[in-house]
Amino acid sequence: MFDKKSIEILQIIEANGRIDSEKIAKMVDLTAKEVDSYIEELENNNVILSYSAVVNWAKLPVQEAVTAMIDVKVAPKRGVGFDEVAERIYRFPEVKALYLMSGAYDLSVVVEGKTMQETARFVSERLSTIDSVLSTTTHFQLKTYKHDGVIFKEPEEDRRIVVTP
Repeated sequence: MFDKKSIEILQIIEANGRIDSEKIAKMVDLTAKEVDSYIEELENNNVILSYSAVVNWAKLPVQEAVTAMIDVKVAPKRGVGFDEVAERIYRFPEVKALYLMSGAYDLSVVVEGKTMQETARFVSERLSTIDSVLSTTTHFQLKTYKHDGVIFKEPEEDRRIVVTP
């Protein structure tokens, strides 16, 4: 079902979701048709869940969203652990990501809002009011340096002096 070629294809697609089957085929020594078959199987088995782009919204003249990372301490419920409260949290449209963590907090929630006040309201009115939630700590993202392996830095200009014979 899932072999070494599947892993190779996934690694390539994860780095560049727009790469075409012909290029992948050359990289993994398969035909484009075989690559398409692998990808279809990976999609059908929910291994590949979606394709997305990493966008530097700071470069555009639009209202930037406010992103917050919220550490959440939870009282797990008998028989379901953290899954039940996690499901309640990830169903909120403001929640962009949710992770079960080890350490001082149980869940890490990534939330996006239009303003800091909107995000704070989400935490105080919706997240903190869930029965199993014991405490939250909110961290607002100030600047993105790297996201999903992509560095958000302008390429530096080559300052070397051109030498000609």
